[in-house]
Amino acid sequence: MAHTPRSCDGGLARAFAFLGKRWNGVLLGTLANGPAGFAELARALPGISESVLSDRLGELCRVGLVSRTVREGPPVGVSYQLTDRGAALLPALDALARWAHDHLPAETGRPGGC
Repeated sequence: MAHTPRSCDGGLARAFAFLGKRWNGVLLGTLANGPAGFAELARALPGISESVLSDRLGELCRVGLVSRTVREGPPVGVSYQLTDRGAALLPALDALARWAHDHLPAETGRPGGC
């Protein structure tokens, strides 16, 4: 009987390399509730530094999952929201969250916990 070698699905590997990067997945999940400003996102994600938040938002914008909108002032404001591509991830993120609630123990005191 021939043995078929195992291989990793390339799409799944890319998805987890990107979404598994600290804060990317939870930022997308946080934006599921609608547009938010930088300070609001920082408050929603305890433990994230402003520099990391800025970096992750820039990355999410570059890949087309989040859009950045500048509102004319005064005061000038910036908001971030999911694009259609970003919103297309929500069913998968919801399924992962449900699975985690059912199968992973809750950790307390861990940075980035919601």
